[in-house]
Formats: sequence, structure tokens, C-alpha cells
Amino acid sequence: MKLVAVTSCPTGIAHSQMAAENLLQAGERLGHDIDVEVQGAMGTQDELSADAIAEADAVIITSDTSVSRDRFDGKLVLKGTVKDGVNNAEAVVEKAVELAEAGKTGSVTFGSGDDGEDADAESGTDESSGDDAESDEPVRRGGDPEKGLFARLKKLFS
Repeated sequence: MKLVAVTSCPTGIAHSQMAAENLLQAGERLGHDIDVEVQGAMGTQDELSADAIAEADAVIITSDTSVSRDRFDGKLVLKGTVKDGVNNAEAVVEKAVELAEAGKTGSVTFGSGDDGEDADAESGTDESSGDDAESDEPVRRGGDPEKGLFARLKKLFS
């Protein structure tokens, strides 16, 4: 599956970079093609091309700032916080794939922000009954366990 993502935080120095790295690694680990754009105080890095967006089955936005969604019209857009991208990237990618395979379009909020769909989301089959907000699956915290914060920062600044 083809995914694109945008990460953004107010300073855009560490957290958006870590979220981008975790989303890339999670996507690759799960066998999906993913491109990630990082927005921050230093501008935009790895800007998504129009072709990449057109080919994408879903768009993931992990952001604590405003991200323009105009270029994603007609796409499934999942919106969460940078914390979701840093701490639970694999679940974010899995949710995007699940909804894209179900044929959802519009905007869906997930993770730390909200568990419901935005008003723009197309109504389809309602999979949630409100009771499944708590899952039996453990929540993975801390991002990629193979790389610590210092390793990521060293890579970022080298």
C-alpha cells in the first residue's frame, strides 16, 4: 500500500523528525511504501510531490500545528498528534491501512487527539459501537526500541 505522511510540531527540530523516522520505519517494517514530509521552524524537508500524493491510498498527518489539507482532497486523511507518530507509529500506519482497505475517504482523527471521525468523513459502515475504545492490545511507547533519543538527535545534527 502507498502512504504519504506529514509531521509537524511548533519548533520542528526534534519531535517532528522522530515522528517522521518512526513512521518511515514502521511503514517499511509492515511492507508499505511511505513518503514523509517534515514541517517545522526550519521549513519543509522532503516535500511530498503531487505524484506521490496522487498515488497514495492514505495520508497520515501527525501534527501539533496547522497543516494545510488542500492538496489531499479526495484522499483518506488520518490526523493525530506528533506524540502519536513518535510513540505509536506502527499503530498509526496499521490504522491508515485498515481504513484505506475498507474504502474510507475524508478525514479521521485518531490517537491522543480523539478516537472519532471528523465531520468530513464519509459515512459508510459504522465499525465502532463506542465499546471498543479500549483495546486488549498493549500500547507501544517510546518509538523504535532499536534507536534511542540520542542516536536520533546525533543523526539529525550530523
